[in-house]
Order: sequence, then C-alpha cells, then structure tokens
Amino acid sequence: MAKAPQSAAVIGGGWAGCSAAVELARAGCKVTLFEAARTLGGRARAVDVQGRQLDNGQHILLGAYKESLRLMRAVGIDLRAAVLTLPLQMRYPKDGGGMDFVAPRLPAPLHLALALLRADGLAFADKMALARFSSTARWMDWRLHNDCSVSELLERYDQTERLIELMWRPLCLAALNTAPERASAQVFLAVLRDSLGASRASSDMLLPRVDLSALFPVAAAAFVERAGGAVRLGAKVAALAPHNDGWLLGEGERERFDAVVIATAPPAAATLLEQAGAATLAATLQHFEYEAITTCYLQYPAATRLELPFYALRDNAASGHWGQFVFDRGQLDAAQAGLFSVVISASGAASELGREALAQAVAAQVAAVLGRPELVQPEWVQVISEKRATFACTPGLARPANATGLARLALAGDYTASDYPATIESAVRSGVAAARLVLAAKTSPA
Repeated sequence: MAKAPQSAAVIGGGWAGCSAAVELARAGCKVTLFEAARTLGGRARAVDVQGRQLDNGQHILLGAYKESLRLMRAVGIDLRAAVLTLPLQMRYPKDGGGMDFVAPRLPAPLHLALALLRADGLAFADKMALARFSSTARWMDWRLHNDCSVSELLERYDQTERLIELMWRPLCLAALNTAPERASAQVFLAVLRDSLGASRASSDMLLPRVDLSALFPVAAAAFVERAGGAVRLGAKVAALAPHNDGWLLGEGERERFDAVVIATAPPAAATLLEQAGAATLAATLQHFEYEAITTCYLQYPAATRLELPFYALRDNAASGHWGQFVFDRGQLDAAQAGLFSVVISASGAASELGREALAQAVAAQVAAVLGRPELVQPEWVQVISEKRATFACTPGLARPANATGLARLALAGDYTASDYPATIESAVRSGVAAARLVLAAKTSPA
C-alpha cells in the first residue's frame, strides 16, 4: 500500500485539466500543470487576433453547469460580473419567419408552460407537439432503452416540421455539434433534461462577459500557484512511464510524480497511455470522429447594436445562410461595442467556402434577416474555425471511463463517459472525477 499522493502532474491545460489541477490543489497536492500551447483553455480559450482579444468560439453555459460554477467560485471568479444571466429562450429576429420563445422567471414547470403559451411564431399544432414531447420525455425520465438518432426520436414522437426547424434542430446543433440525422438522441435528452426539463435557475442561459481563458483557466492557474504548485506553458509532455510508486514524465531528465492526470485530446492521450502500459484503453481513443465549429466575427461602428444580446438564425445552405446564432458582443463587454459573433456548429460544409467567402455570406445573412442592409459591409472580419472542436456525438458511442486500470493514473476530457456531449461542463466534471480517482488510489502502479 502506498501513501496518498503528495505530488501530481496534470498533462493538458484545457478546462478538464484546469479543473483536475484545482481539485488536486484543494486536496493539498502539490500540482504541476503542463500545457503544450502558450494559452490555457484548450478548445475554449482566448486568442489574440491583430491585437484583439477574441474567443476561439462563442459559448453559452447553463445554470445546470453546477461543477463549472462551483469551481469558478472556488478560484475567485465573480459570476455576477463574469456572465450575463438570461432566461431560457429561443428568439429569432422579428419579421424573419421564426419564433419568439422565452421563459418567464417562474418556478418550473410553470416557466416552460407559460413560455409555450406565449410563444409567437408557433401554430397550435407546434405547441401541442412540444408539450407532448416534453411530457413524454419526463415520463420516460429522459432515457431511452435503445439509443437512436435525434431525427428518429423526433419522428417517433410526431414533432412538426416547423418545430424541428426552429427549436429541436438548432438546439441539437448548438449542444451536440452534430446534425440531428446522426446525433445521439440519448445525449440530446440529457441536455433537454437539464434545460427544458430543469428548474428555472438550472435552465438559465449564461453568456460569458469575459474571454473564455479569463472565465476560469487563468484563475485556475493562479489558484494552483498560490497553493504551491506550478504552471508550465509551452511544455509538451512526450513521454510517460511507471516508476516504483509513481510516474516519470518527459525524456532525458525525467520528473517523478506520485499521480498523473492525462487531460489532452484523444490522439495525444492515446500515445501517453500506450507508453504507460494501457494499450487497450489507448486503442479505444482512436475511433472518435470530429466536428468543426466556426465563429465569424463582424466588426461594425461602435454604436451598432442588436435589440437583444443574441438571436437564433435560420440556417439554409441552399440559400447561403450558414449562421445559426448571432451575438452582440458589445452587450457582454463594452470594449467590444459593435462586434457581432456568428456561430456555425458542425461547420465542415461551411468551411469549404473559404474564410473570405464565408464571412461575406454570413454578413449578407445577418443584414437580410435583420432588415439592416448596412450590415452587409462590416469594417473588419475574422473567421476562426476549430476543426476538431468536439467529437461527433453519435448514437451508442463508446466513451472511455476516467479510470485507466493503472493506479494513480486517470484520464480527463469532455470525451470521457458522461451524460453530456462535449461541453465545458462535461470537461469540468471529467477533470474533477479524474482528480478524485487519483486521490483515492492507494496501490502502486508497478
């Protein structure tokens, strides 16, 4: 039997790695956080573009993200200042043929019932279909005996074409980053459980007012350092091997740690796991497929604003309309006045246009749906695409556990086993779970 770990290495400084590092530091471990890039945050981080601080993608958090919110508070984030809290909503620009669905601040399920009753742009049949689906999902406890695609689930429960177009499809794309035709219905139901089917506060939508690195990773790193740990940027860990009651990292002059959390993307994690002696687990990380997310930033004069902080958009590739949501960044951060961000989930086809053509198409779409022709010509544009933003969340997808089968070595990432798709919350939960595993481990890896 070995003593509880005194030192721990966390490999990867994304949200999962930062969460594991904070949890370990809170337990009294001396933590060293390794990140190959020069910026913390992984696939939810700030990037510097021509002197501007932008996010590599626009994110919406939910009030149900309990672990994310807990750790943000733990590292000193003032959530009242860091996020804009909005009620659950799906609102399209007026006169654009969409709908206006917004939940009042009432206890659940009254908030959803009244939102449905008041919703503009939905026919009686659409509202009845939504109510029927929600009631059935609650009765089923939001679980399926056998997973299927989201499209199959919606067809099974007679959802109308309009409701699918305006509610279910955009929600599926936003949450799972996978088209409904190939997205997991079970994971989609888990997202709906914690939004449409949750308490009023849990269903709130939280829009970051600060950049994604500042929202948690930077504060997490400072927390680790205050606890006596270290954060190393630009430090790629290329080798991992067991050694007596611990692990050796690196090549040449190797460093020893009592415990290790691997919190990298699957390809890099597979390499380290194979070196560590977990070849079977490493092989399971090779089967993931990936989906891209593209964010198009459009800069207009500072006085340019939307009526709301964000709108849903109707995407239609045949019409050259690729954007699915548009955010008025100026309503989140005064320093970004006049800056709009337009999100395209599962953006593989859109990316084939090329950055310049896609930016022009998105600006034209925004101008058309808002009825504001002056928006066709932004002063400045920037297109940021994360080619492997998330795994493709398909039915029955096998996702690895946090446990590796080796003592004091755990795996963390938004792709590990979870009810959720690849979200900030699933990354944070995974990091916390991995940290607790290595803290509880008592036996030697040798």
